[in-house]
Amino acid sequence: MARGAFLLFLLASAVVGQALTPTTVLTAIDQARLKTIFENAQPYTDLASAHYSVLGLKLLGAAVPKAQEACNFVKSKVDGSNVQSLYHATTASKALGNCQLSVTDAQKTLTSAINESSDVASLFYAVTALTNLNIKFNSADVLKALDSALKSDDSLLSSVYALHIAAQLSADSDVSAFVDSVEDLVAQADELDETYMQFEGGLSVTSLFIDGAYKLAQKAKKPPTISEDKVVMLANYILSRKHTQNHRSGYFVVLALHTLSENQYHVPVAVTLVSPVAVSTKEPKVQVKVTNLLNGSLGKLTVTANTATHTEDDAVVLSKKPFTVSSSDPSLYELNFMQAKPAPGFYIIEINVTPSKEDKRLIGTEGAEVKVKVNTEVGIENSEVAVMDRDQATAAKSTKVQYPSKIDRVIEADHHQNILMKFTLKDKSSNKVMTAHQTFVQLVNTKTNQEVIFVAEPDEDTSVYRFELDVAESAKEHFNSLSGKYAMNLIVGDAVVQNPFLWHVGDLQLKFPELVETDPKEPASSQYAKKPEIEHMFRQPEKRPPVVLSQLFAALCLSPFLILVILWIKIGANMNNFSLSLGTIGFHLGLGAIFLLYYAYWCYLDMFSTLKYLGMIGVPTFLAGNRMLGAIAKKRA
Repeated sequence: MARGAFLLFLLASAVVGQALTPTTVLTAIDQARLKTIFENAQPYTDLASAHYSVLGLKLLGAAVPKAQEACNFVKSKVDGSNVQSLYHATTASKALGNCQLSVTDAQKTLTSAINESSDVASLFYAVTALTNLNIKFNSADVLKALDSALKSDDSLLSSVYALHIAAQLSADSDVSAFVDSVEDLVAQADELDETYMQFEGGLSVTSLFIDGAYKLAQKAKKPPTISEDKVVMLANYILSRKHTQNHRSGYFVVLALHTLSENQYHVPVAVTLVSPVAVSTKEPKVQVKVTNLLNGSLGKLTVTANTATHTEDDAVVLSKKPFTVSSSDPSLYELNFMQAKPAPGFYIIEINVTPSKEDKRLIGTEGAEVKVKVNTEVGIENSEVAVMDRDQATAAKSTKVQYPSKIDRVIEADHHQNILMKFTLKDKSSNKVMTAHQTFVQLVNTKTNQEVIFVAEPDEDTSVYRFELDVAESAKEHFNSLSGKYAMNLIVGDAVVQNPFLWHVGDLQLKFPELVETDPKEPASSQYAKKPEIEHMFRQPEKRPPVVLSQLFAALCLSPFLILVILWIKIGANMNNFSLSLGTIGFHLGLGAIFLLYYAYWCYLDMFSTLKYLGMIGVPTFLAGNRMLGAIAKKRA
């Protein structure tokens, strides 16, 4: 019992330890690309395009090109009688700054839209436009109209709009119900791989929810009821859409990331690898950037490599190793990973971040992971090629060779001999024996350029590579018995090897057994040649019984009908009551036809044909039978 409880504790600790952190950030390159998309939206085609492009540039901290032209476009396109038009126009003009809108009857249009018959979207447009124009409105009337609208439409988008409306109400308004609704809305979101979270409706709805939830939290001075993991999952979804080429989608990406980077309650910390994935003795440093989601600095931090684990054997090569801050960029941190003398392979570095001054906003500060690959240069030692008899009657003739030289003579071997090659691979940085994933011996015919490639396998205990070629056994299968001179090459490569190579070890003179001459009239055998036809032998049918026996059996089968006729005569059955009406004749003819159809089905018809004919016969038979039974009932009455 105690052991089970202990195992359960370990499992729970492991699950808790799997912290969720942002997968990436909106890098400077991403921001520059989005700026270009927003700028290329000019000349604008409608107010919505102007709204998304202008505000997107402002959120990125960029200037709006041709700002006066943009302002003139907004002024010329705004419709004072349309609430949505006023919403887009006022938002764009406010973002532009020096762009005062003078819309006739705008206040009347917006205030009249605040009524109990309006939908939630219209209320959102009206309240936001009034806020942009600094026009006061009655928050009590808004709450009353919003309550009525939500009763008729409580969809997800309407509930998200309600968060934005509540965030713009007066300070004395009771918005506790909307603050509490944030938790219910989060429960409606869809999770993917425990890494991403989105709402039905995609990017726009998810972005509006994030922005509305934190604006409402700021008004209520209360953190939104969203767990830290859920915040990170929402951020990961938004970041997964950062490669959009559409200015509207780009605006919603920037809006959500700006909110998650600047709010007072939850600011996800992103740890991203900026140095190359591969590290080596020549490039030993791992560089990470610790920022918010907009790639902005988080101030002075302490960044620590909690562990670095080899993915192949789970060996931990370092623990609690601090990064050093870069002198050129305060958000860039470096670690000399090669000081830990890691073996070649892939590693996962788990990173923890601690602010110098306590900042409760920061989330995802523990368990961030970056993956690196330790490369090395490989050397080859103890290389030798030997020729030995198959029966091992005489000692093997061995020739040693050093990389990158080649054997200075041609090694001869015939079908009574085997060729043996041995070598050892060593890690140059640690001088330890190692293995490579790709180690091949290539034999190339110098005349025909025919290539034959074999795999060299290491010994499980010593890791010494050994390749043995049985000349006689491999003659036909690999070489087509083509004797001659072959170049012997060694190919070594691996994902963690910096210097993969093809080494010409030497030349072999191979003599294979001669092929037995075949009749020239007969085609040469080939695995692709036409195979002889296979004739199947089916089982012979059983011998039929004598005809007399078959006829006797048929008579026995018909005897019950004969007995029935005799019994009918004995009891006095007669045809006096048989009516020669159309219904009676039709029914009996139809019944007889059905019996004949059963016989035909038994002999040669298939199921579908039988059903077709049965339908054609059965309907008239049914109608005739119904008429016959009606006549009998009428006669008895």
